[in-house]
Amino acid sequence: MDEFFSKRRCDRCGGPLDAGRTMSRFNCDVLCIDCSEAEKRHPDYKAAADAELAALRRGERDFPGIGYPGPKAPRK
Repeated sequence: MDEFFSKRRCDRCGGPLDAGRTMSRFNCDVLCIDCSEAEKRHPDYKAAADAELAALRRGERDFPGIGYPGPKAPRK
């Protein structure tokens, strides 16, 4: 079974994944819904999403992401 489906805890906060899960746009972390929403507010999120889309368009199916830079305050 794929690790994405077998993980029981969020890679960022350690919380349970019972309410849902998603993959980070920055790397291959499995995220809970709360961490996913926080990631979307990260100032580098668009760059990560754009890099992922470009990789998919090149046919790169195992793109590891641009790397999670750590939490930052969102731009206002």
